[in-house]
Amino acid sequence: MAEVLAALRSLMAAHSPPLDALIVPSEDYHQSEFVSEQDKRRAFVSGFTGSQGLALITKVEARLWTDGRYFLQAEQQLSDQWKLMRMEEDPDVAVWMADNLPRRAAVGVDPWCVSVATAQTWEHAFAKKQQKLVQTTTNLVDEVWKNRPAAKINPVIFHPLEFAGRSVAEKLKNLRGQLANENACGIIITALDEVAWLYNIRGSDVPYCPVVHAYAIVTSNSAFLYVGKKKVSSQVKSSLEEIGVEVRNYRAVSSDVVLLASNRLGTLSALKKFHEVPKDGGIVSGETDIYRKAASEEEEKNAELIWVDPGSCCYALYSKLDIDKVLLQQSPLALAKSLKNPVELEGLKNAHIRDGAAVVQFLAWLDKQMKESYGAPGYFSEVVEANETKHQETIKLTEVTVSDKLEGFRASKEHFRGLSFPTISSVGPNAAIIHYSPQAETCAELDPDSIYLFDSGAQYLDGTTDIARTVHFGKPSAHEKACYTAVLKGHIALGNARFPNGTNGQTLDILARIPLWKDGLDYRHGTGHGVGSYLYVHEGPQAISFRPRTPNVPLQASMTMTDEPGYYEDGNFGIRLENVLIVKEAGTKFNFGNKGYLSFEHITWAPYQSKLIELSLLTPEEIEWLNSYHAKCKDMLAPFMNENEMAWLKKATEPVSAYGGGTWVFPRMWPCIIL
Repeated sequence: MAEVLAALRSLMAAHSPPLDALIVPSEDYHQSEFVSEQDKRRAFVSGFTGSQGLALITKVEARLWTDGRYFLQAEQQLSDQWKLMRMEEDPDVAVWMADNLPRRAAVGVDPWCVSVATAQTWEHAFAKKQQKLVQTTTNLVDEVWKNRPAAKINPVIFHPLEFAGRSVAEKLKNLRGQLANENACGIIITALDEVAWLYNIRGSDVPYCPVVHAYAIVTSNSAFLYVGKKKVSSQVKSSLEEIGVEVRNYRAVSSDVVLLASNRLGTLSALKKFHEVPKDGGIVSGETDIYRKAASEEEEKNAELIWVDPGSCCYALYSKLDIDKVLLQQSPLALAKSLKNPVELEGLKNAHIRDGAAVVQFLAWLDKQMKESYGAPGYFSEVVEANETKHQETIKLTEVTVSDKLEGFRASKEHFRGLSFPTISSVGPNAAIIHYSPQAETCAELDPDSIYLFDSGAQYLDGTTDIARTVHFGKPSAHEKACYTAVLKGHIALGNARFPNGTNGQTLDILARIPLWKDGLDYRHGTGHGVGSYLYVHEGPQAISFRPRTPNVPLQASMTMTDEPGYYEDGNFGIRLENVLIVKEAGTKFNFGNKGYLSFEHITWAPYQSKLIELSLLTPEEIEWLNSYHAKCKDMLAPFMNENEMAWLKKATEPVSAYGGGTWVFPRMWPCIIL
């Protein structure tokens, strides 16, 4: 690591102008949360592998900013060359740079790897000391990264209408209507999931994310896809052209943005009216004049603005535009994508049923293995039963091997295409590392006396899944049970919330924290995020979070949202429970202000471990909800279970109640409530 920092500082000194500091963001050219191997520059320079963070290298020190999900992980992974900066506890990176770098300091960054909004925030902070943000012409990290992985050529595939639910033509029509409403002649689309959603395409350029490295530009009369042409088969290219989408080289987006800014961007089909186009598709001489003629007369007359999303568009493309003719506003596709159509909603529900079946099959298998290999009491009991066979150590279970087994159960399900993120499979102290990622060489062995937390998900053609459960195969302590119950109470409270239209996620976040706050507990991550339809597992713009920077986006019917409170005790254990919800209209007795009210529908199905619940701490309403959820869970998953798995599921979903300080199983079911 020291050699990398020394090499970068040498390049910083040789740069024109010389750089006082270099910023290395986590993001790629599309401001993605998850990036491909060749884009993990911040991980390369710092050694920290979490998905969120920013590295700052000055002449004499190196600092890394990350959020509460990764504090423990960063402490473990950063060398003594680095200082960890805890977001929301330490000064923000913009504030720190402005206060600590010298007057008129030059701060370098690759403009392709930083968003417009972030770059402008830094420039504003720099103004008081005449510091300057310098756009480097090359990425300095790439120059010192000798063994940087090569970009892979993965094919672009169509996402069938039977799963997408809406045609490209319909999406383009709606988008162009929004452009007209904003007096915009075009929009530059840089977020990978938005490009994939708009054109109903998918790919595998980013691990766990079925997206393609691509840009899009849409005007009132044209649509372009910028992608590596080796990724596009002749069939896909022809099909895109039939629906009015022209495929161009990935790097051509830079020059085409310049043409768009001067109202000279036209399609090849339009060019044919003025000049013969060679059969090979090349552009003839006199390109500038022809583009001008090919531009829509209506665009020239009525629309002037170019729509750019400040949160996802890179500073490099924005810098090519006339800032007086830019509409800096969230992409309209962000909200359109988050509002799932009926086909997507049905697909998500079906995908979560199959996924829940895989999780239950995994838990039943793991329960058996823990008893047979470790002599553990198991999922249901706190003591080893007298009739249990003697412990025989037949298999070693590690965080990685059991994670692989869970993936195997998922892989057997219809429409499975891979995981939606690296599985968080964590035992004991590792579970306190919120986004822990086990490695085969260093992972822990399962321990019947410790909590086991797994947070995982999958990509299916009809939907993306995300679920977390926390279990114990021995005898949990009273403290562990109390903490688990507090998390469960918050989970139930948020999932059962009813709220008026116009409510955002920051308002709802407190509901999941109140049971923890009562005991002086809390957690350092947001409580919920959107989930894509065979796209990103983390999807915006909606979110449920305490953070001040949480987007002020009201929840709307047909959005997805996770419900995932937790508690993490450094060095001991961690707890998290997560379901995916769908926002739906709620029937209420009254309708104050004529606003209309919303509620949530659970679509994740897997039992909560009754052994970990201190039932005396639950209210009758919470117990009723738990029993109803478990009854529904059993019915939903039964078609996927074999005889042994079904017997396990029945036992895991038996109704419970607080009774005499202990637990009691009801002789009959409580009345079912609608979930």
